[in-house]
Amino acid sequence: MQRTLSPSRRHPVNVVYLLLILAALVGLYYPVLIALAHDWSTNDNYSHGFFIPLISGYMIFIMRPELKNISLRPANWGLLLLLAGLAQLYIAKVGSEFFLQRTSLILVLLGITLFLLGKAMTRKLLLPIAYLLFMVPLPAILWNKIAFPMQLYSSAITEKVIQLVGIPVFREGNVLHLAQTTLEVVDACSGLRSLTTMFALSAALAWFSSYATLKKWVLFLAAAPLAIFANIIRLTGTAGLASFYGEKVAQGFLHEFSGLFTFVFGLMLLVLTNKLLQGKQ
Repeated sequence: MQRTLSPSRRHPVNVVYLLLILAALVGLYYPVLIALAHDWSTNDNYSHGFFIPLISGYMIFIMRPELKNISLRPANWGLLLLLAGLAQLYIAKVGSEFFLQRTSLILVLLGITLFLLGKAMTRKLLLPIAYLLFMVPLPAILWNKIAFPMQLYSSAITEKVIQLVGIPVFREGNVLHLAQTTLEVVDACSGLRSLTTMFALSAALAWFSSYATLKKWVLFLAAAPLAIFANIIRLTGTAGLASFYGEKVAQGFLHEFSGLFTFVFGLMLLVLTNKLLQGKQ
């Protein structure tokens, strides 16, 4: 038989229990979290990971008025979800599989929420907790399987655009041969980095918006073409400058700046898309 706690019957001891569980969770996942933070600081593809827990926490923070009105109905079967997450953590540690170790935290959080707070509360907190997936780097084998086709695709599109503006270019795979130099569209230039960041941003923007479900999905999925478009602009601009001024243009500060440009330009396009969707309400 489920025990229901109405909003008016809650008391401080619940907060104490939650703090104790949070402390135990941090202790259990401390090595995992430290390794994850190290990846964020050294892997440029996931440097946005530092912001994901903050955004998730803010999502929950602004939901406080809604959460206060939800009756707590602890669900015992949430314990099964919790145990499944802990089993995933153990198996992943034995197999040294970092992705499964890290994603097990999300399963554990959902299990704890369901077990202690109930189905209604879990339903409300599902998206903020699931949003934490954006902070977990993809396994290298999966990343490479996605990145390489994107390198080829970006190279092919850049070749066509450069030819349209009258600059001679010859492409071999992901290598562009120009009059002054040869450029290789490497992993960092594939567009996958900006794509992962853009998806994280568009997901947050869609969640915070007051759109209908369909528009939220449109805003979220718009991240893919916008990130690819911004990256093509970056590659085309770099190749165009390199064809006239040599390979030094494609290296050093200008190369790093072009990466920042891609992110800012993609973000501007995402904000513009959001404005257009607002105008259609």
